[in-house]
Amino acid sequence: MKRTIIPGLLLCLALIPFAGAWAGDTLARINKTETLRVGMTGSQPPFTFRSKDGNLMGMDVDLARLLASAMGVRLEIVAIPFTGLLDALEAGEVDIVLSGVTATLQRNLRVAFVGPYYVSGKSLLTKSSTLANIQASDEINQKALSVATLRGSTGETFVKQVAPKARLEAVLNYDDGIELLLKDEVDMFLADAPIIQLTALRYTDAGLVQLKQPLTVEPIGIALPPDDPLLLNLVENYLDAVTATGGLDALHKKWFENGAWLVNLP
Repeated sequence: MKRTIIPGLLLCLALIPFAGAWAGDTLARINKTETLRVGMTGSQPPFTFRSKDGNLMGMDVDLARLLASAMGVRLEIVAIPFTGLLDALEAGEVDIVLSGVTATLQRNLRVAFVGPYYVSGKSLLTKSSTLANIQASDEINQKALSVATLRGSTGETFVKQVAPKARLEAVLNYDDGIELLLKDEVDMFLADAPIIQLTALRYTDAGLVQLKQPLTVEPIGIALPPDDPLLLNLVENYLDAVTATGGLDALHKKWFENGAWLVNLP
């Protein structure tokens, strides 16, 4: 009996130090500083944007506040251009990224994802009723057409893969792409469906029309460091709790169904 129990006990004791090793530097730093640093662009309404008075608002801002509150730590939002979000996460400049980021195979090779907390899809905004009625994505693969989309986004990848013949205008933020469309410098503006819907509401007199159905299905998640499984587990548990208690549904209704917040846009 002793020969069976003692080796087993020693094995359990030997494994204890490895449990601490599972906690990566990010979770340890959050615990030490009592601060959660969240990276987002601040230019992707309704996910994240700056209001008329310069304050950050949006679904991702609200979700970040819920996560920080659940952890019992302060929230620090770090505004970063979209193309630099994952670089900042890898460099340890932020702890997580919450900014309407689609979880893709290529991104998952770099970072971990929790979620999705929203499922979206790529859609088009245009002044052409013909383009607004396309049935397949390959219909935009024409040399005579031009499309603006966010640089470094899945939209840019989508255009390069599906419509390589079309002229691509990769912009730094959504406002730049919308401006190109309004000035008739491009034929289409491609972005996530909620952003397309919002833009159509903001510019009701510009003659803009949108697709009836998105061209893709995209899971939007929270990006985390790949080497911190306990942080991933913690964020996953809190997101599950927010979902189970109806908090996530409330955020969806607030930001994607109720347009009361539109008055805060510049």
